[in-house]
Amino acid sequence: MKFTAIIEQGENGWYVGQIEEVPAAISQGKTLEELRDNLLDALRLIMDTNKEITEKEYIGKKVIIEELELT
Repeated sequence: MKFTAIIEQGENGWYVGQIEEVPAAISQGKTLEELRDNLLDALRLIMDTNKEITEKEYIGKKVIIEELELT
């Protein structure tokens, strides 16, 4: 899965970024490498949390779960 990072360097020299496809995934870092790592951590946390919430919603229900690919 690939995502697009939008990165801006602040006046203080720190980098601030957001994942375009998941606007809630935001972070910062002193270096571009640190920012990229932090953005990936934020994205993983959001995706894991969303999965847990979704799984709890469907306990005891008949559901179909399938992968979809956007090309």
